[in-house]
Amino acid sequence: MSVEARVRAGGLLRARAPVVVLLSGGRDSVCLLDLAVRIGCEVHALHVDHGLRPDSGEDAAFCADLCADLNVELTVRLGGDPEPGNVQDWARKRRYGAASELATPLGAVVATGHTATDQVETVLYRLAASPGRRALLGMAAEGRAPAGPPGDRDPSAAAVPLVRPLLAVTREETTAYCTERGLPYREDPSNASDAYARTRLRAGLLPALRAIHPAAEANVLRTLALLRDEAEVLDAAVEAALTDEQAALAAMPPALARLCLQRLADEAAPGAAPAIGERAAELLALGGGAGTAALDLGGGLRAVAEYGRLRFERGEPAPAAAAARLEVPGRASFAGGELTCEVGAGLAIADGTLDRAALAPALEVRAWRPGDRMRPLGLGGSRSLQDLFTDRKVPRERRARTPVVVSGGEIAWVPGVATGERFRIGERTRRTARLAWLPPSDPPT
Repeated sequence: MSVEARVRAGGLLRARAPVVVLLSGGRDSVCLLDLAVRIGCEVHALHVDHGLRPDSGEDAAFCADLCADLNVELTVRLGGDPEPGNVQDWARKRRYGAASELATPLGAVVATGHTATDQVETVLYRLAASPGRRALLGMAAEGRAPAGPPGDRDPSAAAVPLVRPLLAVTREETTAYCTERGLPYREDPSNASDAYARTRLRAGLLPALRAIHPAAEANVLRTLALLRDEAEVLDAAVEAALTDEQAALAAMPPALARLCLQRLADEAAPGAAPAIGERAAELLALGGGAGTAALDLGGGLRAVAEYGRLRFERGEPAPAAAAARLEVPGRASFAGGELTCEVGAGLAIADGTLDRAALAPALEVRAWRPGDRMRPLGLGGSRSLQDLFTDRKVPRERRARTPVVVSGGEIAWVPGVATGERFRIGERTRRTARLAWLPPSDPPT
């Protein structure tokens, strides 16, 4: 079956469907662009000039000439200054970010020229670079294009559908296709540089595997297809067993527990969660089933255990909410919720009902701070607020959003946690102040 017939049969490129083709000028992307045009897609091409080579501008000029010949609209974006670290990863994120911004208003999918040859290289590279079965699953034919690095991201851009129509086609076949169709293409000299791990793999490991067996690449691809098929069975087993309870996870067969942990991490950080199988024992023991504990997993992901339940979070913890002033009586906003204070005689005694005479005319409402202490009603003596949170099993993520009401420098009330001894209702109380806390309906993430 010809390259065009296989791509048509794959169904990822369809007549009259909008598509943004990532066009580098190399043989694979040129092949993909021409196929999209022949199939009858509404084609837009995107070339990102990262400026990593002195002659990179020639690639953009080549892409402009090619798109003019094929009657395709071309957008050229500049890549900007590279970030320290992995330059190829930076360039990849910039390409996908620009593609998402272009595709979003068009309602288009983003198409890349990844081939079966790239698939083999990806699997071998991931096997060498990171543990876990995900390395053996390679690239999916369909997915989502990331919206790009946070610092460069257009707030209106979102992840868009991503397709790889050439995953069943080898690099040799895209070369033959371009030759047969009379399509010129550019050779990127960095593809032959040993400065990058992928090019060292391409130049060294793949020839060594072919020397062992001439069908080495085809065998890797066949194995990949089998593993993807079997992954559906494993995913169903994980779905049936999935839980965030550490005790239940620890009671599972270790392999199933690892898969469940990975699923929880992947759901928290789609497409960005690291492989965490080797840390399963740490995660299951985290926190010891009591209190709260956190574990940094790398890649901006951390695990948090709270009273025997496990969750995964991205990014840094939310900053403490800004302090507010609460008049007595009055109302104040805090952390997206609202505090109210009413004053009167004979108000029903409940959590938050205090002796008005003990309160200052205005109260400070703020987030808790390390080292905060108070004298809780009925407990005798001073206790740290952190210990009180632990005793009341207040999740760590909620503590930063729980208001601490301070009167004259002393903690008077923490909703659902404690009332200060000095502010208790007693025989001498003539007027009461009743504080009420209405938390936000949707806590910030």
